[in-house]
Amino acid sequence: MLTNVQCKNASCPPGEKRARFADSGGMYLEVSPTGSKRWFMKFRINGKESRLAIGSYPAVSLVDARMARDQAKAQRREGLDPVATRKAVRAELAMRSGDQGDTFKVVALDWFDRQKSEWSLSHAERSKRQLERDLLPSLGDRPMATIKPMELLAVIQKVEQRGAVETADRVLMLARQIWEYWLPTAERPQRNITEGLKARLLPYRGKSFAAIVDPLRMGALMRAIRGYKGGKIVRTALQLAPLLYQRPGNLRMMEWAELDLDAATWTIPSLKMKRTKAEKEQGESHVVPLPRQAVALLRELHPLTGRGQYVFPGERNHERPISDNSVRSALYALDFGKEQTWHGFRASARTMMVDQLNLDPNAIEANLAHAVKDANGRSYNRTHYLKQRFEQIQTWADYLDKLAVGAEVIQMPHRAA
Repeated sequence: MLTNVQCKNASCPPGEKRARFADSGGMYLEVSPTGSKRWFMKFRINGKESRLAIGSYPAVSLVDARMARDQAKAQRREGLDPVATRKAVRAELAMRSGDQGDTFKVVALDWFDRQKSEWSLSHAERSKRQLERDLLPSLGDRPMATIKPMELLAVIQKVEQRGAVETADRVLMLARQIWEYWLPTAERPQRNITEGLKARLLPYRGKSFAAIVDPLRMGALMRAIRGYKGGKIVRTALQLAPLLYQRPGNLRMMEWAELDLDAATWTIPSLKMKRTKAEKEQGESHVVPLPRQAVALLRELHPLTGRGQYVFPGERNHERPISDNSVRSALYALDFGKEQTWHGFRASARTMMVDQLNLDPNAIEANLAHAVKDANGRSYNRTHYLKQRFEQIQTWADYLDKLAVGAEVIQMPHRAA
């Protein structure tokens, strides 16, 4: 007979399709090469061997598996087929729950259809993909009221087992919202079975982007950027990234129609901003002041790409902008890829403009397109800071020039954000 330690340590030898570990009474634990473990029970009916799937380990413990095995053996003594009996019970539960109306799949897809109109297209596509890949295959046909917390946990832990810790955290969040959506319609009082499951998952603290905040290292990076030998389009995007510190997606999709070089402004339409769907449709454009250095770089690039839509068109397809990987690859080519990411220029600017230049954090946040709120909870109107942001971004560009030529670094008194 198996022990809990043996179940926990059971594994499939390399090269094998599966490994089986016998307990007693025809029950065994089957382990796949990926590490998933499931309980089965073998029995014979009408002279033909069959098997009953009991559940996944550790969601179904050794004790629970033995109880399910004993129940199945009792059914056999009464001349019943445990597999057929289980199907009949599930069908009856499904009918009681409203003719399949309360299966996880029906509830999840109904929730998704009601939410997607408020989401961006990319968020909706990702949520639908995670539902279809990680939740529906295991839980889709189950009535909501019959799903146990440890069963859901086992499904999410399979996501962890493939190394996708962040995705597992997102899948749990999806499940939590689906249960919250379903609970008011449940025929009998139910609880949200997702409560407490996060503590059972590997900790996920979010993703931080590598960013240089030391003036000496930033100076070295700026010199390396100026010496970059790649194509002019990527070189210009690489030079503008630290100057403007906008999101990579906005910079690479910059269009000539969005620029007013005489007024030194770049106006990003609301639909391009990182916002909810409603905010994209109803929000204001984000105006980015351009320092003199940025205007000069853009005027120099205009003869090359100015007849097209995008400031930074792709090399193979001029109808599309450069890829996310373009500036990232350039940073790696300069041996700074591990220290500085494209997105990390936002953190570099935010930190150094406060710590080194003692500039107003509120105006910096406005230029980052962050929704800063005052003490009364009202969001600052970003246009109120436009004049101040022009001054700030020029100060920042001039400071980067000084670092690039190796000017003496003077530490300014730190002012808390």
